[in-house]
Amino acid sequence: MKKIMQNKEYTHLLESIKTRIRRAQYDALKAVNKELLALYWDIGKMIVERQEKEGWGKAVVETLADDLQKEFPGVQGFSARNIWYMRVFYITYRENTKLQPMVAEISWTKHLAILDRCEDDIEKEFYIRMTRKFGWTKNVLIHQIDNKSYEKTLLNQTNFDKALPDKIKNQAKLAVKDEYTFDFLELGDEHSEIELERALMNRVNRFLIEMGGAFTFVGNQFRLEIDGSEFFIDILLYHRRLKCLVAIELKAGKFLPEYVGKMQFYLTALDETAKEKGENPSIGIILCKDKSRTIVEYALRVSRKPIGVAAYKITAELPRNLKKELPSPEQVIKLMEEI
Repeated sequence: MKKIMQNKEYTHLLESIKTRIRRAQYDALKAVNKELLALYWDIGKMIVERQEKEGWGKAVVETLADDLQKEFPGVQGFSARNIWYMRVFYITYRENTKLQPMVAEISWTKHLAILDRCEDDIEKEFYIRMTRKFGWTKNVLIHQIDNKSYEKTLLNQTNFDKALPDKIKNQAKLAVKDEYTFDFLELGDEHSEIELERALMNRVNRFLIEMGGAFTFVGNQFRLEIDGSEFFIDILLYHRRLKCLVAIELKAGKFLPEYVGKMQFYLTALDETAKEKGENPSIGIILCKDKSRTIVEYALRVSRKPIGVAAYKITAELPRNLKKELPSPEQVIKLMEEI
């Protein structure tokens, strides 16, 4: 028995069986979730149709909750609150035939988070698509909503339209926000770039969550040697879906145009010395404490390398003066088709 357990072929067999079991467990959970959502959809539909026909108000939900809990004692999900959400769930998505197939691919608790926190239908669609694609947990989803990821993603400032191939430019735009919230850092308002980098590295998992889906950590103070001289990129990440390196330059002050030239140099060096065959061009994110949108726009016009400029804050509130700059619903829908 001991010899079998130490055999490489046995180890390979064991790992293959474990993988198959986990896949079956995942598929079973997906099937259960799909059936549960179909049940809740049908209950919501029946309630809405009957209310529209009979003119019933909210009281019918309370009555249904009492009767269903008596009929199915110990079965969770039939509280008055949850039944009311079934009604809201159906009303929210009944007209959206494009989104209906995706609705079944995230869990009911995640739907509750979206229904509770999002008013705009396009915003709801954004979070359903992002959760579905990146496998966000409920807590990560709530974090993204509370930190205004929808607005910050749509407001981002990049030159990706002209600097990246058509096949990945929309995906890349969704990977960069206009503003990042680092409220998990124990930093005072006045801090240096070294202190900011050190604090981010101490909470690297939280940092990656705030950056969004599909980023992995490569290193900090990533060394480049060019013609006998050394250069260091503050933080280097890799985006698994874009299949590219992402260089991050930290600036503890306001954005300056010369930062773009330095980032172009880093990206050229990465593409020449670190990019693997088959990977897409490296992308740069200049992360500043503050920025002027107009100055950023002018600075990016002359850049040939794909660069985004973002701000970081320790509060989650989106400035009111930026809300009016959100793209039109038509532009948002076109962008989300890439998710």
